[in-house]
Amino acid sequence: MRNSENIWNLVEERKQAFIELSDRIWDMPELLYNEHRSCAEHASMLEQQGFRVTREVAGIPTAVMGEAGEEGPVIAFLGEYDALPGLSQESGVAERRPVTIGGHGHGCGHNLLGAGALLAAAAVKDWLQENGVKARVRYYGCPAEEGGAAKTFMVRAGAFRDVDAAITWHPFAWAGVQEADSLAMTRIDFAFTGRSSHAAAAPHLGRSALDAVELMNVGVNYMREHMPSDARIHYAYLNAGGIAPNVVQGEAKIRYAVRAHTLHEMFALIERVRKIADGAALMTETTVAVKILSATANLLGNAPLEQVMQDNFMRLGPVPFDEADRDFARQIQATLSPQDIASNYNRSGFAPRKDLPLTDAIQPPIAERMGASLLGSTDVGDVSWVVPTVQASGATEAIGTPAHSWQWTAQGKMPAAHKGMVHVAKVMAGTALDLINNPALLTAAKADLAARTAATPYVCPIPENVAPPLAMASGG
Repeated sequence: MRNSENIWNLVEERKQAFIELSDRIWDMPELLYNEHRSCAEHASMLEQQGFRVTREVAGIPTAVMGEAGEEGPVIAFLGEYDALPGLSQESGVAERRPVTIGGHGHGCGHNLLGAGALLAAAAVKDWLQENGVKARVRYYGCPAEEGGAAKTFMVRAGAFRDVDAAITWHPFAWAGVQEADSLAMTRIDFAFTGRSSHAAAAPHLGRSALDAVELMNVGVNYMREHMPSDARIHYAYLNAGGIAPNVVQGEAKIRYAVRAHTLHEMFALIERVRKIADGAALMTETTVAVKILSATANLLGNAPLEQVMQDNFMRLGPVPFDEADRDFARQIQATLSPQDIASNYNRSGFAPRKDLPLTDAIQPPIAERMGASLLGSTDVGDVSWVVPTVQASGATEAIGTPAHSWQWTAQGKMPAAHKGMVHVAKVMAGTALDLINNPALLTAAKADLAARTAATPYVCPIPENVAPPLAMASGG
């Protein structure tokens, strides 16, 4: 029996406990840095599976790490378990029906992500023990991916310093190797302070912080024409100065997210945004305080690891969905627009098909996929700059399902999602075994990373004096 078939059997034998873990996490959606119950569930599972557990990794209360093995290469599996605000939704219902009005929900599938990565790690641990192979396997429970950049803080603290390779995944509509393409991002708060006054009787005595925020937005909007086409800048008002129009607003606060395709481009854009804020303060005779909350690097690919993972996908074949899975996926698709489905096919490697609710194939290699990229950001990017890293896409959703949607939440506990999670756990575990059994692959992966970072070494996008924003309350 091949190693891959053996490890797939180990995953299959252990899957039920991890499916139940995923469902428990779905039932307790918690936002970034507040995943106390979810983290405790993962720590408890690590202990049950015989891992040595380290809590509060990098000083973060909701980060946990489990390790097994004493010697040899260190293979890490990265998991997540944070939810999103406003995406509460009943499971298995193809219409908008929140469990709690305004409540949180796993609209990006991190309940599956963490449990699936931990399932793969547990199977590899047992395989090493059964076969007497010298290697170490770790599971990192990483909070706050949705805007909190916990992995960036963990990288800065050296949590991955001795890791030889990192493996992770994300739920999606397709099964295949995930393209290492994302935007670097920084979240920054700009707090303007002016002088309050009576807006009618003494307007000349006031200095409006709200005017400063609005002038800043105007300046940034004019800048959009003169920045890279794949860069993105978003903003949200945190404090508009109150609700009284007859009071000159003495305080106002706005949060910006600045994204660019590379760290270098992002740093340059941030400096331009800062100058615009300074200009707005100068024009309004206010002051501005700038606070970085979180930041992430863009993803780096790793060709040797991607090839190993692609080989595992091809050996395993597609997810074994059944007709009941496809029937519910069709119900979900009926709630989507044609644009949702067309966008999902972009860069999938597949030609659009009218009656295909769930994927029935493995994505072709990354180099064979065509289409324009519409990118988000992830703190996996920072890990990929310091450790050879590879990501899988796991087929858990109806084709066309938008990320960060109630439709995604609705599918998170369905049998199709469970099947997709177990399927990708087999791929990740098989990839880990190939790396452990063939040291030349790890050598090639490290050489690939060294070549990619030779000209532009990693610079952590979060300053040393910035602590994890444990009180941060927004995702995205």
